Amino acid sequence: MRISGKKLTKVMKDKGASVETLASALIEPGKGLSNQSKAESALRNWMRGSDHPRCTADKINRLAEVLGVEAGQIARFTCVFKFHRGSPRKAALLTDLIRGKDYITASNLLTFTTKRAAVDVKKALQGAFADAEQAKADTNRLTVCESTVDKGPVIKRFHQKDRGRAHQILKRMSHIVVSLEEK
Repeated sequence: MRISGKKLTKVMKDKGASVETLASALIEPGKGLSNQSKAESALRNWMRGSDHPRCTADKINRLAEVLGVEAGQIARFTCVFKFHRGSPRKAALLTDLIRGKDYITASNLLTFTTKRAAVDVKKALQGAFADAEQAKADTNRLTVCESTVDKGPVIKRFHQKDRGRAHQILKRMSHIVVSLEEK
């Protein structure tokens, strides 16, 4: 679960909450956000879209409690499937296919797609959905807001050829990121 900066800013404006009041709810003595200035700095980072320092689920729940909203209204539910054994170019075809669709439609598209990467993209989608269910988000209103594929490591192998030559074989890997948001 990650925080959505645009949604947090919008809810803060609607509720009339200031950065100072929300920062006071985030202060944890003896931990990362130990004083008011660090908490305010972290909150401003989250509002502009940066996730530094990492906004954990308990911090999102505390912010939602102070604002008087559900955690799903200010959060984005993300799952990362790392080290998919397939090229990023082929997996990107599927992530482009589901981007912007609601959860049920995206799940059905991946179920009936014949591409090999569909299995791992669907696992990432189901992981984000499970995260949303755990946070008690409205599962009927979930849509895929982000679906990307990043390059992973490359396994290098060699295949023997004629006259003592060797040709290189590159086995590519990728990292699949799927995020769900309430609309």
